[in-house]
Amino acid sequence: MSSTASGFGRRNFLRTSGIAAAAIFGGAALAACTSAVSEQKAGGDDATPVRGGTLKVGIREDLVPANLLTNTAATPVVIGLVYESLIRYPNDTLEPQPLLAKAWQLAADGRSLSLDLRDDVKFHSGRPFTAKDVEFSLRTYADAKWSAQLRSSAAAVTGFDIVSPTRIVLQLAHPLSNIYDLLDTVPILDSETADKLGTGDTYIGTGPFKYVQRVPNSQLIFEKNPNYWVPERPYLDRVEVSIIPDPNALLNALKSGQIAAARELGYRDAENLGKSGGFTVHDLEGAELQAYVGVNVTEPTLADVRVRQAIAFSLDRERIINEVFRGAGYPLNVPWPKNSPAFDESRNTKYKRDVDKAKQLLGQAAKPPKLPLTFAPGYGEVAQIVQANLADVGIEVDLDPVDAATFVKQLTGQQFRGLWVTDHSWAQFVPSTLTVSAYPFNARRNASRYESPAYTAAADTAWQLPKGTGPDAVRAYQAVTDQLLEGLFLIEIGVRFQQYSTVNKVHGFAWTKRREPVLTDTFLS
Repeated sequence: MSSTASGFGRRNFLRTSGIAAAAIFGGAALAACTSAVSEQKAGGDDATPVRGGTLKVGIREDLVPANLLTNTAATPVVIGLVYESLIRYPNDTLEPQPLLAKAWQLAADGRSLSLDLRDDVKFHSGRPFTAKDVEFSLRTYADAKWSAQLRSSAAAVTGFDIVSPTRIVLQLAHPLSNIYDLLDTVPILDSETADKLGTGDTYIGTGPFKYVQRVPNSQLIFEKNPNYWVPERPYLDRVEVSIIPDPNALLNALKSGQIAAARELGYRDAENLGKSGGFTVHDLEGAELQAYVGVNVTEPTLADVRVRQAIAFSLDRERIINEVFRGAGYPLNVPWPKNSPAFDESRNTKYKRDVDKAKQLLGQAAKPPKLPLTFAPGYGEVAQIVQANLADVGIEVDLDPVDAATFVKQLTGQQFRGLWVTDHSWAQFVPSTLTVSAYPFNARRNASRYESPAYTAAADTAWQLPKGTGPDAVRAYQAVTDQLLEGLFLIEIGVRFQQYSTVNKVHGFAWTKRREPVLTDTFLS
């Protein structure tokens, strides 16, 4: 995968006091907030908004319609433009803000949540949005056929009491510390066209842009929703997304003016572009990805935790962040970014690079045979450094490049033979989401084939708390961290920021915690 250099100017956060008030007092205050939420935006932009125009965007992967409820390939673009969720987190906090739900109340025991919905929202078809659409969307998200990553949390919503078209009460099987993660993530779907979701024929949401057309492996086209519930938004008339798999072709399209925004240029290319003038590189802060080395713990020598500890001590995390990601991230031992309530600096220093310590541990264990190190396109540079780091301590690996589809199949099907390199998401949300929803971390079934009653118990305890933040939650997350650092079935490298690079005539570019572009306030000068 790829993306860029840090340090291209600090990012500003929209402050949310007015939106928080809207959660209490309702609609008019929210409408006045224009984009209605507190996404992160590029700072230092004093340009006067201009209406009209077409934003042309380039991305490297096409939409896979069957994966619409996962956060992969072109899905974030479609979801970000066409759909909306009930609430939305600001990118710098885990405090939910109103979106399609304008107010809510969680029961003291954490077993039910009442939601008050906006009454001025319509689907792109013209049909009013109601509480029935909330029930339909949550039930669809919980359907196993979609492989949605928060499906277990959606399945824990066991009852839907529709009080009125604008009020619904969700009954929960048990307290869900990540209930707001679920409401931030699930797109509100149109039941009348849901049978077409998996075909790519049409997508009907409530968002600022309407889906127009898809040309497979070529283009996605969207146009302004003229009846959007946020007054006088969006500014743009149209968004055209081109699928440009080759990173050099993507860079050339941006530099030549064929497109005005590009997702995931090579990190070095983006770094150079940002220094050249005329372009802005946006690190998607608050939407962190985290690179890691995965371990199949059923491989006999890797079953010895001392070997896994030796791997953890061998990694030169700083070199990977600086050389591969060009400083657009930071090294980590723990699976949580620094802004997470689960992050703890003392635990984050447990496995700093120490070649002597790694060799000592390997001397106490059986020497591993030459192992495969599997990786998908975009991870070759990381894999080469990991290979060199492991060779420094006496572990030999063969680089095993595979295509993206094969890699995902091996990840979800527990098919890796030895080690692998990739990244994970979801750590930027309430920490319990990672251990019940992310494929690599799932306590009951993960890519490493790791099983531990203590880890499962710690994950369940963190998940079933009534609140996702606060002292009790932090203690629960620290217990999860300790289990992960002890088991070491995943060995963290560090955060990397996905990036969008834009020409300077693009203003008001924003994103969600899932790296979905939010173009409600975007305009072209």
